[in-house]
Amino acid sequence: MRAELYHPDREEISLDKVLHALSDPIRRDIARVMHLEGSRVCGQLDYPIAKSTLSHHLKVLRESGVMHTEIRGTARVVTLRRDDIESLFPGLLDAVRVTAPERRTAAV
Repeated sequence: MRAELYHPDREEISLDKVLHALSDPIRRDIARVMHLEGSRVCGQLDYPIAKSTLSHHLKVLRESGVMHTEIRGTARVVTLRRDDIESLFPGLLDAVRVTAPERRTAAV
């Protein structure tokens, strides 16, 4: 039996945790991709890092309230919680350049 994934309720989302989650360039790029392209299956995220490291980044984003992860069979679908973040911290996603197109570099 699978355990439920933790997602903070809107009122539990704190600015400190969101800023921490978005302070990492890979996590910020994941949020940017979600903003531009919508929900993604974890396997569609292609970064030059170990799968365990990607899982850690997704967990930080989820537990901070930036992302929502839904388990569908063996897949995990990740979605940006844009409405929650914008409601709590208007303009934050623009300020950390999540909504602005960026050039992806090999260093990501």
